[in-house]
Amino acid sequence: MWSQDAYKRALDFAAHAHGDQLVPGSGFPYVVHLTKVAMEVMTACVADPELDADLAIACALLHDSIEDAGVTRSQVEAEFGARVAAGVAALSKNAALAKSEQMADSLRRIRACSREVWIVKLADRITNLEPPPSHWPIEKRISYQKEARLIRERLRGASDLLEKRIEAKIADYAAHCPG
Repeated sequence: MWSQDAYKRALDFAAHAHGDQLVPGSGFPYVVHLTKVAMEVMTACVADPELDADLAIACALLHDSIEDAGVTRSQVEAEFGARVAAGVAALSKNAALAKSEQMADSLRRIRACSREVWIVKLADRITNLEPPPSHWPIEKRISYQKEARLIRERLRGASDLLEKRIEAKIADYAAHCPG
């Protein structure tokens, strides 16, 4: 099981870090995305009690804090420890790389971490495979679905439950990729 106090601490930190940020195209506070990712992770942890739920949940709630909210790895480490900081850093794209290289680089770094970090990436993409913003062109939608397939393949073995969920979400997302 997981610590409710650790969950609340990570959620409070993430909510403060993301402030007034909204989920693109939804109008929801960004914390809604983070809690959806955490819900997927929590479900995977119940299905696989060998996972360190506190590590996985903290990484889920904090996964975008470095990449999108200006938090530093040092801040995450000071607040949540080295393992969480390493996981959150691996889940963050390296903006110094060309956009076309960022996902492959992030997946390499995620694979160097424990399965708890792998499941966060799967959960994040599961959550993001909701209907895309209406302004996304077909090419971007197709690319996003292709990237989801890459994530599924590179992180195979992380969680049977989440692998089935992402496969279903990829299939459902095809409705947004005509052609």
